[in-house]
Amino acid sequence: MSVTLKINGKSTTVDVPSDMPLLWVLRDVLNLKGTKFGCGIAQCGACTVHLKGVPVRSCSLPISSVAGQEITTIEGLSKDGTHPVQRAWEEIDVPQCGYCQAGQLMVAAALLANKKKPTDADIDASMVNICRCGTYNRIRAAVHRAATLSAGAAK
Repeated sequence: MSVTLKINGKSTTVDVPSDMPLLWVLRDVLNLKGTKFGCGIAQCGACTVHLKGVPVRSCSLPISSVAGQEITTIEGLSKDGTHPVQRAWEEIDVPQCGYCQAGQLMVAAALLANKKKPTDADIDASMVNICRCGTYNRIRAAVHRAATLSAGAAK
């Protein structure tokens, strides 16, 4: 099946089986390795990308269901790591193993796009990806820091 997608602002066409998960199209066909495989059943969130600005689990989305839609991967947040969530994650030193962090960053970016100054409760309700290292307190602190950085950039 030939499918055209808009990934990180660029239109691209791939020829893959219609049931191939978006995750594998991104990683194996388009060589966008930032999106990770975690569980394969849409539970952990390591594979989170934005579909029209909404965080989704790419491991469970057949490519046929996203044809023609706008997709943003971790590589699309910024070209040089200067997106506020990326800066905050680095400042707060969030990751330990780092495996889940691309998905965490994508969820945080979507949260901040919709809620400029989230509360702890907002963060806890949104940040439901699993972190096996348990850096949840640093993740929450980094989301608050990213909100501050975003507010400063908006001025």
